[in-house]
Formats: sequence, structure tokens, C-alpha cells
Amino acid sequence: MKALYICAALLAIFLIVQTVIAASSRKTEQQAYRVVKKEKDFEIRFYPEATMASLSLAAINYQGVASYGFRKLANYIFGGNEASKSISMTAPVRMQLSEKGSTMSFVMPKKYDANSLPTPNDTSIHIHTDAAQYVAVINFGGYASDEKIKSNLAILEKRLKDNNINSIGPYQFLAYNPPYQIMGRINEIIIPIEWKE
Repeated sequence: MKALYICAALLAIFLIVQTVIAASSRKTEQQAYRVVKKEKDFEIRFYPEATMASLSLAAINYQGVASYGFRKLANYIFGGNEASKSISMTAPVRMQLSEKGSTMSFVMPKKYDANSLPTPNDTSIHIHTDAAQYVAVINFGGYASDEKIKSNLAILEKRLKDNNINSIGPYQFLAYNPPYQIMGRINEIIIPIEWKE
């Protein structure tokens, strides 16, 4: 009986901690966008231009990019720059994955532009402004994996084909949650598209 009470107490603590983490995650500044059209299992969004800190990597899959790229970019925003300045973390973390190499990007807080950000100490990190774009988006929960990314990408590509929507660039995987958040995880695949309003 005592073991049952201990298990119940541990479960309650776990749920409280995860609820606090999820609430904190929702308060993180997110990249701005506007929903243009909502379908049953995907949507069209407009993203205005945004400033990014990006890193190119030789890795060709999610597992190869995620932790190594994150550590290097996190070092930049946690003071690894010429001003030793801390920059707030935002969401999502963006990853462009391909067989020719990959890119990971942190979206910079909207109060910054490419000229106002400190120069990274790591010369492999570059600061740039992403152009405004329309994208098609599909989302999925849980922890991401290469298999989940591929299967959701295939679904989104089929939806675009079924709706006669032309893609105009490579897909990106968007991750919104810290690795220690177990409940309420959000992942997205986006594909740049031709779209007129």
C-alpha cells in the first residue's frame, strides 16, 4: 500500500512539473505568422521576414542535426558573441534537412534585426534576414524522429498535389519544445508555396 502512495505522489509531481514546463513553453516568444487558409489537416500561413541565426551542418538527418546544432546556436544566444550578450530563446527552432547537408536556425526575438545583433564568436554561425513567404504547414505531436518527419512530409506533399498547390522550395522541420517537455509537444513541417491573396 505504501508503494502505491509513493507511485501516486511521484505521478502527481511529474504532472505538476510537466504542466509548469508546458506553460513556460507557451510564454516563449514565437515567430509571427498569419493563417491564410485552414484545411482539415494542413494550413496555409504567411510569415513576414524574420532575422535568423543559422548554422550549416554536414549531417543529413534530424538525429544528426538536433543536439550538435542546438548546442552551437545556444552558445551564441547565451553569451557566445562579441558583446557577451544574452539573447532570449524563441520558438520554433528551424531545421532544413537534405542529403546534401542541413541547416539549423534560431529565430531571433522581433526586437532585433540583422544589424542590431552582436557578431557570433563562432564564425560558422551567420546572421541573416529570411524573406517573407507563404508556406503550407502540417503538425504532429510527441518527440520528433526522422521517420515521423518523413511520413508527415509525405502527407503534406500529397495534400499540396491534391489541391494543385505548387511548392517553391525545400521543406523545413520546426520544433517548438525543450527536450525535457514530455506533454503537449508541437512539431511542424512547412513547405514554401506559390500563393496569391
